[in-house]
Amino acid sequence: MQTPIGIAEIKGDALGLSSVSILKETHVDTFEIHPSLIDAVQQLKEYFAKERKTFLLKLNLQGTPFQQKVWKTLLEIPYGERTTYLELSRKLGNEKALRAVAAANGKNPLWIVIPCHRVIGSDGSLTGYAGGLWRKKWLLEHENPPGQTSLF
Repeated sequence: MQTPIGIAEIKGDALGLSSVSILKETHVDTFEIHPSLIDAVQQLKEYFAKERKTFLLKLNLQGTPFQQKVWKTLLEIPYGERTTYLELSRKLGNEKALRAVAAANGKNPLWIVIPCHRVIGSDGSLTGYAGGLWRKKWLLEHENPPGQTSLF
């Protein structure tokens, strides 16, 4: 699917959505949408059109129990809000697990749907994003509440 931040590759099956990532390619000739992914494609289109703030999709996450716990916690970050890696670690019950939380965040297979882009450094800086910091900045500004000036 073409998006404002690149071509999204969406994977999943009847068990649920398993992956959303951005391809390195800038052009793909054909797009094939499996019937089980039509809802995911539609909801992502609505997100990019600013018509959707939350996703209502069946997820099929593959990861360690710790990664899944981090990803579930990321789902609690509301649209347009930010948290820090330290705050996320505290919410998970162990602020010393900061690096492990950041690593799990970086392994998030469902970009945008599980909003890892909403996690920033304690000093307010954009830190780490598998899709590149420019995409993280774009997503945060896309979710910026109306009437608020640019965050960065």
